[in-house]
Amino acid sequence: MARPPAFLDHIIIQVADLSRSLEFYRAALKPLGAEVTDVPGPPESWGPAVVLGPPDAEDLALVEGEPASPLHLAFVASDPEAVRNFHAAALASGGRDNGPPGLRERYNPHYYAAFVIDPDGHNIEAVFQGP
Repeated sequence: MARPPAFLDHIIIQVADLSRSLEFYRAALKPLGAEVTDVPGPPESWGPAVVLGPPDAEDLALVEGEPASPLHLAFVASDPEAVRNFHAAALASGGRDNGPPGLRERYNPHYYAAFVIDPDGHNIEAVFQGP
Protein backbone atom coordinates (compact mmCIF):
# COMPACT_ATOMS: atom_id res chain seq x y z
CA MET A 1 0.00 0.00 0.00
CA ALA A 2 1.50 3.34 -1.06
CA ARG A 3 1.70 6.05 1.56
CA PRO A 4 -0.48 9.09 0.79
CA PRO A 5 1.20 12.48 0.43
CA ALA A 6 1.89 14.46 3.59
CA PHE A 7 -0.87 16.78 4.74
CA LEU A 8 1.05 19.15 7.02
CA ASP A 9 3.57 21.63 5.66
CA HIS A 10 5.30 22.52 8.91
CA ILE A 11 4.91 22.54 12.69
CA ILE A 12 6.03 25.23 15.14
CA ILE A 13 6.31 24.33 18.81
CA GLN A 14 7.42 26.43 21.72
CA VAL A 15 10.05 24.93 24.00
CA ALA A 16 11.23 26.09 27.42
CA ASP A 17 14.95 25.62 26.74
CA LEU A 18 15.94 25.87 23.08
CA SER A 19 19.43 24.36 23.47
CA ARG A 20 18.15 21.38 25.45
CA SER A 21 15.32 20.77 22.97
CA LEU A 22 17.65 21.20 20.00
CA GLU A 23 20.01 18.58 21.45
CA PHE A 24 17.06 16.19 21.93
CA TYR A 25 15.44 16.71 18.50
CA ARG A 26 18.72 16.75 16.59
CA ALA A 27 19.64 13.35 18.06
CA ALA A 28 16.16 11.80 18.01
CA LEU A 29 15.29 12.84 14.45
CA LYS A 30 18.68 12.12 12.86
CA PRO A 31 17.73 8.44 12.24
CA LEU A 32 14.67 9.75 10.38
CA GLY A 33 16.76 11.90 8.03
CA ALA A 34 16.23 15.26 9.75
CA GLU A 35 18.89 17.85 10.40
CA VAL A 36 19.07 21.52 11.24
CA THR A 37 18.17 23.22 7.98
CA ASP A 38 19.97 26.24 6.57
CA VAL A 39 17.08 28.69 6.34
CA PRO A 40 16.81 32.46 6.72
CA GLY A 41 16.26 33.62 10.27
CA PRO A 42 12.76 33.32 11.71
CA PRO A 43 10.48 36.32 12.02
CA GLU A 44 11.59 38.61 14.84
CA SER A 45 8.30 37.95 16.61
CA TRP A 46 9.38 34.35 17.17
CA GLY A 47 12.43 35.03 19.30
CA PRO A 48 15.21 32.41 19.34
CA ALA A 49 14.33 29.51 17.02
CA VAL A 50 15.81 26.55 15.13
CA VAL A 51 14.29 24.73 12.16
CA LEU A 52 14.80 21.01 11.51
CA GLY A 53 13.74 18.67 8.75
CA PRO A 54 14.96 16.54 5.90
CA PRO A 55 17.26 18.23 3.37
CA ASP A 56 15.50 21.05 1.49
CA ALA A 57 12.62 21.10 3.97
CA GLU A 58 11.59 23.28 6.89
CA ASP A 59 9.25 20.93 8.69
CA LEU A 60 9.72 21.54 12.43
CA ALA A 61 10.49 24.86 14.09
CA LEU A 62 11.51 24.96 17.74
CA VAL A 63 10.83 28.39 19.22
CA GLU A 64 11.96 29.33 22.70
CA GLY A 65 8.98 30.36 24.80
CA GLU A 66 6.27 28.98 27.05
CA PRO A 67 5.39 25.45 25.89
CA ALA A 68 1.74 24.80 25.11
CA SER A 69 -0.17 21.79 26.36
CA PRO A 70 1.63 18.58 25.46
CA LEU A 71 1.44 17.70 21.78
CA HIS A 72 1.66 14.38 19.96
CA LEU A 73 3.98 14.58 16.96
CA ALA A 74 4.44 11.50 14.74
CA PHE A 75 7.35 11.41 12.30
CA VAL A 76 7.62 9.04 9.33
CA ALA A 77 10.41 6.47 9.53
CA SER A 78 11.85 4.72 6.47
CA ASP A 79 11.87 1.29 8.12
CA PRO A 80 11.65 -0.45 11.53
CA GLU A 81 15.39 0.04 12.10
CA ALA A 82 14.94 3.81 11.84
CA VAL A 83 12.17 3.56 14.47
CA ARG A 84 14.50 1.64 16.80
CA ASN A 85 17.34 4.11 16.18
CA PHE A 86 15.01 7.05 16.84
CA HIS A 87 13.94 5.53 20.17
CA ALA A 88 17.51 4.80 21.28
CA ALA A 89 18.77 8.25 20.27
CA ALA A 90 15.83 10.00 21.92
CA LEU A 91 16.40 8.16 25.21
CA ALA A 92 20.14 8.83 25.06
CA SER A 93 19.50 12.56 24.59
CA GLY A 94 17.14 13.04 27.52
CA GLY A 95 13.81 11.66 26.34
CA ARG A 96 11.67 9.38 28.49
CA ASP A 97 10.28 6.12 27.17
CA ASN A 98 6.57 6.22 26.36
CA GLY A 99 6.35 2.98 24.38
CA PRO A 100 9.24 0.88 23.05
CA PRO A 101 9.64 0.02 19.36
CA GLY A 102 7.16 -2.57 18.19
CA LEU A 103 4.05 -3.36 16.20
CA ARG A 104 0.87 -1.50 17.16
CA GLU A 105 -1.62 -3.77 15.39
CA ARG A 106 -4.58 -1.96 16.94
CA TYR A 107 -3.81 0.84 14.42
CA ASN A 108 -3.08 -1.47 11.48
CA PRO A 109 -1.18 -4.75 11.00
CA HIS A 110 1.97 -2.97 9.75
CA TYR A 111 2.11 -0.04 12.20
CA TYR A 112 5.62 -0.22 13.73
CA ALA A 113 6.27 2.65 16.12
CA ALA A 114 8.07 3.92 19.20
CA PHE A 115 7.14 6.76 21.54
CA VAL A 116 9.17 9.09 23.77
CA ILE A 117 8.42 12.12 25.91
CA ASP A 118 10.57 15.13 24.98
CA PRO A 119 12.04 17.63 27.50
CA ASP A 120 8.80 19.69 27.46
CA GLY A 121 6.42 16.75 27.91
CA HIS A 122 5.43 16.32 24.25
CA ASN A 123 4.74 12.75 23.06
CA ILE A 124 7.06 12.17 20.09
CA GLU A 125 6.57 9.15 17.83
CA ALA A 126 8.44 7.58 14.94
CA VAL A 127 6.31 5.31 12.79
CA PHE A 128 6.86 2.98 9.85
CA GLN A 129 3.69 1.77 8.16
CA GLY A 130 5.24 -0.38 5.47
CA PRO A 131 4.21 -3.87 4.50
